[in-house]
Amino acid sequence: MRYLALYRSEAVEEGATPDPEHMAAMGELVERMMKRGALIDTGPLAPRAQGARVRLSKGEISVADEDERMSGYAFLEAPSREAAIEMAKEFLRVAGDGVSEIRQIADMGPPR
Repeated sequence: MRYLALYRSEAVEEGATPDPEHMAAMGELVERMMKRGALIDTGPLAPRAQGARVRLSKGEISVADEDERMSGYAFLEAPSREAAIEMAKEFLRVAGDGVSEIRQIADMGPPR
């Protein structure tokens, strides 16, 4: 099963670059997870000011500033929800204080 994990850091200021030791530890984690086939893709997200929230409601489209901070994302491959949660715990132990939101990606047909 595939999952989307969104990470909101409480350890690093939005837009700040983590220190080199932290970046090295994250690189090692990413490499380990990719080698075992658990991590499909990952990356940082730009600060909220560079995003937008676009909404359609009753035929009207509105555009607003994004108000929810997100630091990064990961696409995971896991055999179960519990396994995806364990991956999030592994990630948070390296990433530091924050929240990882896990969402299963619905299987809507044959693989691409």
